[in-house]
Amino acid sequence: MSDPASIPGQLEVDHQMGETDELSGVRHSLRTPLNQIIGYCEMLQEDLSDLGQEHLLPDLQKIHTAGGQLLALINEGLAPWKIETGRVDLDSMRLEMRTPLNLIIGYAELSQEMMEDSGNQRITSDLQKITAAAHNLLTMFNSQSFPAQINTTTRKSLPGASAAATLGSGTTFIRKADVAAADGRILLIDDNEMNRNMLGRRLERLGYKVTEAENGLDGLTMLKISEFDLILLDVLMPVMNGFETLQQLKSDMELRHLPVIMISAMDEIDAAVNCIEAGAEDYLPKPFNPVLLKARISASLEKKRLRDREQAYTAELRVEREKSDRLLHCILPKAIAERLKNGETTIADTFDEATVLFADIVDFEHLSKQYPPERMVQLLNDIFSGFDWLVDMHAMERIRTVGDSYMAVAGVPSPREDHAQAAVEVAMEMLRITNRFNSRNGVDFKVRVGICTGPVMAGIVGRKKFLYYLWGQTVNIARELENTAPATGIQVNQVIHDSLADKFVFKEGKTLTVGKDKVATYFVTGRPIKTS
Repeated sequence: MSDPASIPGQLEVDHQMGETDELSGVRHSLRTPLNQIIGYCEMLQEDLSDLGQEHLLPDLQKIHTAGGQLLALINEGLAPWKIETGRVDLDSMRLEMRTPLNLIIGYAELSQEMMEDSGNQRITSDLQKITAAAHNLLTMFNSQSFPAQINTTTRKSLPGASAAATLGSGTTFIRKADVAAADGRILLIDDNEMNRNMLGRRLERLGYKVTEAENGLDGLTMLKISEFDLILLDVLMPVMNGFETLQQLKSDMELRHLPVIMISAMDEIDAAVNCIEAGAEDYLPKPFNPVLLKARISASLEKKRLRDREQAYTAELRVEREKSDRLLHCILPKAIAERLKNGETTIADTFDEATVLFADIVDFEHLSKQYPPERMVQLLNDIFSGFDWLVDMHAMERIRTVGDSYMAVAGVPSPREDHAQAAVEVAMEMLRITNRFNSRNGVDFKVRVGICTGPVMAGIVGRKKFLYYLWGQTVNIARELENTAPATGIQVNQVIHDSLADKFVFKEGKTLTVGKDKVATYFVTGRPIKTS
């Protein structure tokens, strides 16, 4: 519904609506031009000193006072108690309003005449707007369509009549917060050009950057291409009204946190409550009290800044947490890290069968004397990085490196049936990439590998510096198999030989004594030759 006050000589009252709605429409129609009169008057009063036109102040003060009297007459004449008692008399109210209205027109025209020779177009233009708004009001009163008297005898039984309490003249309002704030980017959505001009100028004077839109649809389009800190949204507009616009804003995940202050010449508390419940930050009735307008905007912008800051902190925390997670996953298997993050303090698991692999650089002590420490560290880092890549590719877990010793496991902490095969595949690849590493770096590293399948226990050791560690006889045997393997050799236990006999070629080794156990050993020499 367009703003009725913008149509000279016509008061649009929808007679299909209930009488309470009709009364609301009358109040809205009267308050819209009145809002313009008071608003432009206040801005002129603020500007006159800077413009060297203080002599206009007394007349503007009279206009402002008369505007306040008109507002009081509207609020008093259409007060809820008069509706309840059936004493609303619009004809009588119209007569009372003519005196202050004529006074406004008279002083505004007089001030215009005084400004004709000054050449100050800005003051003249604002005075013309005051005069036009006052004539608009007068035309409404003189219109034949202006309701003579509202029959209040049936209004008490109308739905919603109990909500006829009003928000008053701008000094009573619905609010969520009242905090001081600084500048910001404001999108002002109002179909009335004069309202936009007046409010936009006032906001820019306060330091805000203002963008205007004629209706909700245009406003939503602007929100897609520009960033704003606050929306001032008129309720009654063509194309898409304020309430529909608010609902769309709050259903949009990217825009729902943008604060919205509803503005309207309607003053029914139901409208304010509905907007607040739909997600509006605040509701301000026209005409605005400048101090309260500034306070409400400042409060909303401050909340927006706090929310932005909170989101920025949350994003930073998310980034730091991801870094922490990545670091934790470098130390611990991902599944174990997740259990720790979920609050599990003691992690100790038993696995009936897994495969442990040890790899070691032969005669490392002698090699280390051939190179400076920095060069040796670089070589170790390069070759172990290659081992890490192999382990990841075969979904094994690196447990630790100590000096030139590299330990990994398959089937822990996530059990898998092919753990033995995965470990042998990795061992064979370790030997191959070591040869390539030697050629590339001009060194002669030789690696030996020991692999054992059997039961293991695994868990977290340490409180401040976590270590995921394996223990049990399977680990001891794997270590001994590695210690006794020849250079560039892969030595395994009986279980691996028996389970992978069809996939690899084995050569029988010696029997080792590890603790109380006698361990039959085998060397992996290659893969079976396929015959067609």
